[in-house]
Amino acid sequence: MGHRKFVNHKRAAVADAAGAAASADAALGVLPVWRLEDLYPSADSDAFRGDLTRALEMAKAFESQWKGRLAEAATKTGTDGLGAAVEAYEAIDDLVGKIGSFAGLTYFSDTLNPANGKLYGDVQSKLTDLSAHLLFFPLELNRVDDALIDTALTADEKAAHYAPWILDLRKDKPHQLDDRLEQLFLEKSMTSAAAFNRLFDETMADLRFEIDGEMLPLERTLNLLQEPEEAVRAKAAAALSATFKANLRVFTLITNTLAKDKDIADRWRGFEDIADSRHLANRVEREVVDALAAAVRDAYPRLSHRYYAMKAKWLGMDQMNFWDRNAPLPETPKALIPWETARETVLSAYGQFAPDMADIARRFFDENWIDAPARPGKAPGAFAHPTVPSAHPYVLVNYLGKPRDVMTLAHELGHGVHQVLAGGQGALMCQTPLTLAETASVFGEMLTFRALLNKTTDRRERKAMLAQKVEDMINTVVRQIAFYEFERKVHTARKEGELTSEQIGELWLSVQTESLGPAIRISEGYESWWTYIPHFIHSPFYVYAYAFGDCLVNSLYAVYQNAEDGFQQKYFALLKAGGTKHHSELLAPFGLDATDPSFWSKGLSMIEGLIDELEALDA
Repeated sequence: MGHRKFVNHKRAAVADAAGAAASADAALGVLPVWRLEDLYPSADSDAFRGDLTRALEMAKAFESQWKGRLAEAATKTGTDGLGAAVEAYEAIDDLVGKIGSFAGLTYFSDTLNPANGKLYGDVQSKLTDLSAHLLFFPLELNRVDDALIDTALTADEKAAHYAPWILDLRKDKPHQLDDRLEQLFLEKSMTSAAAFNRLFDETMADLRFEIDGEMLPLERTLNLLQEPEEAVRAKAAAALSATFKANLRVFTLITNTLAKDKDIADRWRGFEDIADSRHLANRVEREVVDALAAAVRDAYPRLSHRYYAMKAKWLGMDQMNFWDRNAPLPETPKALIPWETARETVLSAYGQFAPDMADIARRFFDENWIDAPARPGKAPGAFAHPTVPSAHPYVLVNYLGKPRDVMTLAHELGHGVHQVLAGGQGALMCQTPLTLAETASVFGEMLTFRALLNKTTDRRERKAMLAQKVEDMINTVVRQIAFYEFERKVHTARKEGELTSEQIGELWLSVQTESLGPAIRISEGYESWWTYIPHFIHSPFYVYAYAFGDCLVNSLYAVYQNAEDGFQQKYFALLKAGGTKHHSELLAPFGLDATDPSFWSKGLSMIEGLIDELEALDA
C-alpha cells in the first residue's frame, strides 16, 4: 500500500529583499494558514490515536480474511468476491492516507519542530508496519491466473468497477518479487531511502545563508536572485554557493546512497534502464519520454540559447552571470501583489474558462485549504497534496507577492482542482500518473497568464509579462529536461562506484552549460547548485513530468483556442478520470497523440512563438 507522496514543486518563486521583509509582509495582507483540523484535531486527539489503532486492526482483519483466498474469490461474487476484497482494501488505503497526510502536512508546516519530526517519523514507521499486513494483497492478486481475473471482471460487478486499478496493477507483475523479499524491501525502506529523504529535508530546512550579516533561510535567499539590483543577486549567489559548498559532504553522501539504493532495487526487480521504474509508475512508454527529451535537447538553441542572448542584450550585458538568469527586466512592475489581488486574479481566470473550475478553486481560499506565509522551518517551494477522497486536498505555497508567486498559486490550485475532481474515482483510482498530473496545473497557469496578458495594453508591461512567461516555460521544459539528463548521468556513473562531490559537480556543469548556452557565464560556485533540488532526492526522474505537462498543455491550449463548444466538458472528463485511463485514451478526444514524434515539436513551437513575439516587440 503506497503512502501518498509529497512532491515539492520547486518552482521559480520570488521574494522581497532581505531588509524589506517586514514591510513586504505587511503589504501582502493577511495570508491564510491551512486548517489541518479538517483531518484531525491534533496529534494527541482521540480521533487520531483511535484511527491509528483502527487502521492496524482493519489491516490484520483484512489479512486474516483474504490472504491465500484471492484465486477462489475471483470465482465468486458478492461479499465473497474479488470486488469485495478490493473494496475493503480501498477503505484501509483511504484511512491510512488520511493518517499519513496529517502527519506529513504537520511536519512540512514546520520541519524544524522536533515534535513534528517525531510525529512524522513515528507515523511513517507505524504505517510501514501496518502495510506489512497488506503487502500480500497486490502480490497475490498478480499471481491469480489471467483467465480467472477475466472471469471476475465479467461476472462480479464490484470487481468490474475496479477493473482499471486491477489491470493497471498487473503491469507491475514482471517486476514484483516473492512475498518475503517484498516485505524486507518495505520494512527496510524506513532505514534506507525514507531515512535519507528525511535527512535531506531537515538539513535543507536548517541551512542558513549569510547576506550582509543577516542569516536567511533557503527560500528567501533563492528569491533574492529575482531582485532588480545586480549586486543583490550576486551576493545571494555567493551566499548560496558558500553554504552549499560547506554542506557538500552530506549532500554527496545522500545522493550516493539513494542512487545505490535505487540501483539495488532496479537490479532485483529486473528493470533494464535506470528510469524504467519511473516510466512504469507514470504509465508512459520509454520511447515517448526519449522522444520528448530528444526534442527538447534539439530545441535548446532555438529556445534557451536564443532567449538568454536576447535577455543579456536587454540587461546591457555581453554575457549574463548564472545568477542573472531569472533577473527581472527593467520593464517588470516592482510593486508587490497583495494576497487578495492574487486570489481574484486566479479565480477570475479560472471562471472565464469554466465557472465550475473557479467554484472548486474558491473553496481552497474560503475553507483554509491553503498555507501561504513563508516562515522559518516551513517546507520551501510549493505543492498540492491530495490527501484522500474522504477528505480534501491542501496547497502549500510560500507567497511573497511577486508576479511569479501568482503563477505558482495558479499552478498549485490547478493541481487542487484536479485532485478534487479525480477524488470521485476513490482512493485507489484517483491518483493520476505524474505525466498527466501536471496537466491541470500548467493549464491553470496558462489560463491565468493569458487573462493577464489580454488586459495588458502597455507595450513595456506586455514585454515584461511575455519575458516572464518564456522564462517560466524554459524553467519548466528546458531546465527540467536538463535535470533529467543530469540524473541519468549521475545514476549511470554511480553504477561504477561512489561519486565524489567534484564528479557530481562536473556532471551538473556539463548539462547546465549545454542547456543554458553561451549567453550564460558559468563561474566558480555553481558546480554545487545541484544540492538543493528536492526532486532528485524524493522522486528520481520525476522532473520530465514537468516538460511532459508543459508541452502537452501547449498543444491542449492550442486546441482550446480553436475549439467550438464542448472543450470544457472534455477537459473536465480528462481530470475526473484520475488514474483510470492511459494518456492515449485521455488525449484522443482532443486529437492529440503523445506517441507521435511531431507532438513534442508542436508544444515547443508555442514557446518559440512567444520568443518571436518578444523579438518583434523589441524591434
